[in-house]
Amino acid sequence: MFEQIKHNMETISGVEIYPILSLLIFFFFFVGLGFWVFSYKKDKIKEMSNIPLDEGLSIISKDR
Repeated sequence: MFEQIKHNMETISGVEIYPILSLLIFFFFFVGLGFWVFSYKKDKIKEMSNIPLDEGLSIISKDR
């Protein structure tokens, strides 16, 4: 089965660039994502991590 696919792919001119492009897109996406995560403001992360806890308290206080 893979021989048929390999043969079909070999007949397409310029097909060897697609694996390289997909690897570069994958690599730069995760490098950019890692850079964004490590450069994000710590106080904003702390604020967002408390959102579920704050919403729970506001729901309880509205019921009473």
